[in-house]
Amino acid sequence: MKTTDNTILITGGGSGIGRGLAEAFHALGNQVIISGRGQKTLDETTAANPGMKSLTVDMTDASSIRRFARQLEETAPSLNVLINNAGIMVPEDLLTQPADSDTAENTILTNLLGPIRLTGELLPHLRKQPHATVINVTSGLAFIPLAMAPTYCATKAAVHSYTESLRHQLRETNVEVLELAPPYVATHLMGDQQASDPRAMPLEEFITEVMDILTTQPSAAEVLVKRVEPLRFSMVGGPEKYAEIFQGLNSMQH
Repeated sequence: MKTTDNTILITGGGSGIGRGLAEAFHALGNQVIISGRGQKTLDETTAANPGMKSLTVDMTDASSIRRFARQLEETAPSLNVLINNAGIMVPEDLLTQPADSDTAENTILTNLLGPIRLTGELLPHLRKQPHATVINVTSGLAFIPLAMAPTYCATKAAVHSYTESLRHQLRETNVEVLELAPPYVATHLMGDQQASDPRAMPLEEFITEVMDILTTQPSAAEVLVKRVEPLRFSMVGGPEKYAEIFQGLNSMQH
């Protein structure tokens, strides 16, 4: 993708990886619009980045996404990049969790149906642009699960699959489709402990490497920093190697 002269929407852009990407693209002179549920978080981010804009949306609600898409088309007619980044990650104890728990449903709505719906709503608009890009943020855990967060990992695996199909279907259009699969990054996705965990990749380091890949490898379909490669390619060594990586990953306490 080209990294300048874009109008970019980043969902979940008020914190974590979303904010990091928003600020990096904003610094390159792109028009950046961030979205999320909480206006306060969005306002804090835009206040720190003059010229950045924000809109609220509930990614679990189809009607909210529909209204949001129409609002974007009216207020940002040059929108040509969609970064589906919004997501939640909640631990689940499948031995004790009630069968009617909302955790799985909310995770699927936010992480899977949300980006599918928003992409579908905005795709006709994106196809009208001279050149457009959709970036779906998945996870290294799309390729090998962290068992403590089964629904999160399942949604990321599903988004990976969806992204590959979307890319194939759009292969002869003006819309390119990328997948960004982060490793374990120091954000507040699972609380303050993750943000300060020394095992996590520092957010600034992650964003710097991602932007370097986007700049120097403009045709890359997958954006993979070095630290995510053991997860992304966990099947390369065959079932035994995969099982070894799985056990190692799941013996750690995140």
